[in-house]
Amino acid sequence: MSASPRNTPALDAADLDRRTRLHAGCVPPDVVEYLLDHGHAETVRELAEDGEWFCARARARALAADGRQEEARALLAPYVETGWWTAVEEAAGLLGGWGRVEEALDLVRPHAEAGEGSALRKFALLLARAGRAEEAYELLRPHVADRFLAGALVEVTAGLDRDEEVAALLAARLEPGRACGRCGSPRCGARYVEPPDAVALLAAVRERQGRADEAVALLRAHGPGAGTVNGRDPLAGLLARLGRMAELRAYAAQDPGGDAERLLAELLEEAGDVAGAVGVYRPSAAGSSYAALRLAELLVRHGRGDEAIDVLAALPAARGGHSDCVLDALCALYVARGRAEEGLARFAGIVAPPDCEEWDLLRMRAALLAARGRVEQAVAELRAHPESGSTYAAEVVAGLLAGAGRPEEAVAVLDPGSPDLRKPLAELLMGLGRVGEAVAVLRQPLPAARHAPTVYSDAPPW
Repeated sequence: MSASPRNTPALDAADLDRRTRLHAGCVPPDVVEYLLDHGHAETVRELAEDGEWFCARARARALAADGRQEEARALLAPYVETGWWTAVEEAAGLLGGWGRVEEALDLVRPHAEAGEGSALRKFALLLARAGRAEEAYELLRPHVADRFLAGALVEVTAGLDRDEEVAALLAARLEPGRACGRCGSPRCGARYVEPPDAVALLAAVRERQGRADEAVALLRAHGPGAGTVNGRDPLAGLLARLGRMAELRAYAAQDPGGDAERLLAELLEEAGDVAGAVGVYRPSAAGSSYAALRLAELLVRHGRGDEAIDVLAALPAARGGHSDCVLDALCALYVARGRAEEGLARFAGIVAPPDCEEWDLLRMRAALLAARGRVEQAVAELRAHPESGSTYAAEVVAGLLAGAGRPEEAVAVLDPGSPDLRKPLAELLMGLGRVGEAVAVLRQPLPAARHAPTVYSDAPPW
């Protein structure tokens, strides 16, 4: 990339990575969005030229959308020149979107040659976009066991007449007796498939070949949830795409609260069959916190908040009814439905559940008190608790005060010297129109990272 904005200070890849990964010591994406939505585009521009990555990214995308390609490139140039992969990937994505794929490849190539997994993936996808899918295939073929690259291998070979070769590579990863990639043991190899979604990828290849029945049989043969990644069950997704609702319903019944159940309910809701969606969740909602929460969310979306309260209130403690996520949702519903007094009575009967901290119970009680107009009592109870000096306690107190229309008092509660409190403090300041102060708070340098020395031992951990 070429010429960079003159005002941009010297940047450091490690520092950029740390600040943006932690969303601390910088202006985070949601704040950038707030600034743009509230007429502070010039502030975002200035920050983009002063080393604020999320501002630079947002402004570069806006410039690109306006057809101002060279300005977008120049804005990102100082970040790219640090060698920081996140910036390189963003710039390459813009170039690829403009049809300048060869330039994007030139940008990504050094990182791919260095063996960075995400760069290899990006490089291969760019090759395929440039009509060089055979090269992408050859690049990724040796990495079929890599959980981050195997999916890209399947993607770049679409329409390449390589499906049988790709299928054979993936099938080999599923063979019984295959040595484990971690320890070499065939026993482990049967349990720890690499990549973890090999069976789902193989099924995807069969599906695109028009062999859907084989794909379904393959996933069924490997058992419920086979190839699930990030909570998404590939068999459930395949049955949904094929419109095989009866099979999806039967599969969902095998795993109450699972992904198949969620997907079936969503499909029914999208089709306008809300009663059917409710009926999917109802049997398992009495024994699964996942199903109960999903049913409650569904009911709320359709104006049935009181029923949602009944669903969560009926969930037994032994089934997650006293978990923090369920109680948080229940508390919010009591407040939203104007039933805070009832909520206070219910929460008074919950004493130190094992899956919810005492502080969290007090925090929820405080929200219910505030909803009844008893903010002073809520704040007093919070401040009387042994954890009242913590940053999370300060944030809760500030939130109650702000919600009661006392934002200046809320600001006074939050210490700008505490990294954990800078974001909520900045949000309050922006709400008061004090944008400059908010940005200054967010941009305070982070404390130096502390790395404990690694200690090695031959002794077993037990």
